Amino acid sequence: MLVQICCSVDSHYFLRKLKEIYPSVRIIGYFYDPNIHPYSEFLLRYDDVKGSAKTLGIEVILGDYELDEWFRFVKGLEDEPEKGERCQKCFDFRMQKTALLAKKLGEKTITTTLLMSPKKSHSQLEKSLSEICAKFNLDFIAPDFRKNGGSKAQFDLAKKDNLYHQNYCGCIYAMQKQNKASLEFELMSSINHQIQPNSPEDRALFYRNLKVLEEQKSKFRLQKDSFINYRLLRALVKFDEKAIKSYFLFNSHFERNLVKFSINYECDEFVKNDIRVFSFDKFQELLGAKFKSFDEFLKKPLSVDEELNLREKICEKGSFSPIIVIEKLVPAKVEIVAFSKIYLDVREILVTF
Repeated sequence: MLVQICCSVDSHYFLRKLKEIYPSVRIIGYFYDPNIHPYSEFLLRYDDVKGSAKTLGIEVILGDYELDEWFRFVKGLEDEPEKGERCQKCFDFRMQKTALLAKKLGEKTITTTLLMSPKKSHSQLEKSLSEICAKFNLDFIAPDFRKNGGSKAQFDLAKKDNLYHQNYCGCIYAMQKQNKASLEFELMSSINHQIQPNSPEDRALFYRNLKVLEEQKSKFRLQKDSFINYRLLRALVKFDEKAIKSYFLFNSHFERNLVKFSINYECDEFVKNDIRVFSFDKFQELLGAKFKSFDEFLKKPLSVDEELNLREKICEKGSFSPIIVIEKLVPAKVEIVAFSKIYLDVREILVTF
C-alpha cells in the first residue's frame, strides 16, 4: 500500500492505525507536499515525517517539490474558501501523482494521511481517491480515524512524541484566510541565508537538536514561549539618488518608510536621530573582526545572536534603533527606504531538567 503523507502530526497516528488493521500489508510512505511554502518548510516537514516513520519501520519516499506546477494547476481558484473547489483540485493533483508512483512501484492500493486532518474534507478526499483510482485501475481505502476520539488521540500522540506541529496547514491561499499577523513571515527567507528567529530554518535546527536529546535520552520538555520578533521586508540606501550597497543589522526598525538627511563631511560614523550609519572600516573595528572586503561580509553575514551582541555594545539591550553599514561614508544627500515589522510571535523552547 502506498500512503501519500502531508505531515508527521497526521501520519504518526494514521500509519499506526494502518499497521494495526493491515498487519500483513507492506506500507510505503510517499511525502508529497507540492503546495507548501517555502522550500525550507517543506524539508522540515519531511525530516519530521521520516523520523516518525522510522520508528514504525516504514520507508518514506521523498516526492518532488513541484510548487510551480501546483500553482498552474489551481490557477483561477485562489479566492476559493477552504474545502472549496481549490482543495478538490489540490487533492486530485496529489492523488494522481500518488497513483502514478504506485503503478511504477507495482503497488495496488493507495490512501492519504490527509484523511486525518481536521481541516480537510473527508468526502472531497474520498471523491478524489475514487476517481483517480478508477482512472489508474487501483484500489483505495479512505478510513475515518478522526471519529470516536481519534483526533484527540492523534494530537496527544504527536505532543507525547515531540513532533513538529507546523504553524499553518495548507497552501499560501489557505494561509491568507487564517488572518494571523505573523503568517506572512512564514514565507520569508533571508537573501544572505542568515537564519532568523522562528523561521523554518530556525525550527529545523531546533528539531534536529531535539532529536539529539531524544537519542541521548536526556530529560526535557517542550514549552511555548512568546517573544518580540522582527523582519526586514525591504531596505535601500541612496547616496545622491544612486543606490549603494548597504547592510541593516537585525532589529533595525523604521517608523517611517522614507528618511532623508545630508552628510556634509567624510566620516566613519554618522548619527541622525535614532539612526546610526557606520563605514565598513568602523564596523570592523567595533566587531573586532577582519573580513577581506565588504562584499565578503554581505555574502557571509553574522548570525542574529552576533548582531544582537554587537547592537548591545552600540546601543542598549533590546534596542530597535536602525544600524546601517555601508562601505564608505562620504558627503551626500542620503535617502533610506525601509519597511520593517515588529510583531508578537510564539516559538517552542526546550526546558531541560
